Amino acid sequence: MIDLFDKHQSSVERHARMLQAGADAVGLTSAKLLSPTRAIINGRETVLAGTNNYMGITFDPDCIAAGKQALDAFGTGTTGSRIANGTYGLHRELESELADFLGRQHCIVFTTGYQANLGMMAGLAGPKDTIFLDADSHSSIYDGCTLSGASLVRFRHNDAADLDKRLARHDPQAGGRLVVLEGIYSMIGDRAPLAEFIEVKHKHGFQLLVDEAHSFGVLGPNGRGLADEAGLEADVDFVVGTFSKSVGAIGGFGAGDHPMFNAIRYNSRPYMFTASPSPSSVATSLAAVRKLKAEPQRRHRLAANSRRLFDGFHSLGLETCCDTVSPVIAVKCPDEPSTIGMWNALLEAGVYVNIALPPGTPNRQCLLRCSVSAAHTQADIDRIIELFGDVVASGAKMLDAGQEKMAQRA
Repeated sequence: MIDLFDKHQSSVERHARMLQAGADAVGLTSAKLLSPTRAIINGRETVLAGTNNYMGITFDPDCIAAGKQALDAFGTGTTGSRIANGTYGLHRELESELADFLGRQHCIVFTTGYQANLGMMAGLAGPKDTIFLDADSHSSIYDGCTLSGASLVRFRHNDAADLDKRLARHDPQAGGRLVVLEGIYSMIGDRAPLAEFIEVKHKHGFQLLVDEAHSFGVLGPNGRGLADEAGLEADVDFVVGTFSKSVGAIGGFGAGDHPMFNAIRYNSRPYMFTASPSPSSVATSLAAVRKLKAEPQRRHRLAANSRRLFDGFHSLGLETCCDTVSPVIAVKCPDEPSTIGMWNALLEAGVYVNIALPPGTPNRQCLLRCSVSAAHTQADIDRIIELFGDVVASGAKMLDAGQEKMAQRA
């Protein structure tokens, strides 16, 4: 008999090596949350620099109060899908608020951000259609493409010319064509060059979806994302986002202006057969979206904090994955063992960041990934920079010196 777990043997062994080197990077536990940017981890107070809590809204008193009120009024859960008994007035209110915020005619709320991509891909595309997908897209987008049954054509990351070539070889009468981009790519923090892709859209004709998961609330004069920043919202047909970043809750959404948009509600299985979001989560999301609209200063603080950390890393001589400043700032590391060692050293010194290793990274890079929050103080940012200087920059220099000595001996 072949054990079903045999295929996981190599990853189990890899995880065991990580545990031998220190803490469990894929299951780290926060014993207590002190604020949006502080937690007790392994018995010590730690600066959180890897949570995607971009607006720092998770401890906002108004959002917490809204969640408590919803618990009292509606109970703990809906116990049903949206098309059965799981649609409450709160769900409709949140969809209306989001549509207004996004400047879109229609909006559908999903239970998670992952489900939002599953539901939108499966609702928009079918077996006779083709999805053209940026090669660095999030796993939820890939899984949504698989679920849709559509043909999948990948193009090189952020390469509009490569998409142009692939579209030129595709029969425009062979079914619908959907192109999927991301506003900010979650692993390294770069943006899609939206204007270049819009030119290709005008040339070939297709429908365009932008996943604004990491750019919603962050980019643009209105905080609506990359399309808002680029002034190209009219050229984007569909928008997807999540509540687990700037909104500080659980859930996701899809939005658009197509007159048949709401057909997704009864033609997308992830939406049709998943229990709807809990009332408390919907209520906190609703309060948070209103905060994003009313308090643009959060977005301005985030931009200033992101620039401060980005410039600080470069002053240390660290190499980041892209030259564009965003709340996602990933530092390149030489190899897996040293990346794990540096991550542990940072944690022991009092700062938590994300560790990102192949195969989950572009070009098989080893990364220490930071995500900045509007709630970080300047002192927080400076402390992160200081510790990266002590641990990462000095560690890289020691590694370079060791490799140089080995080369001389050889």
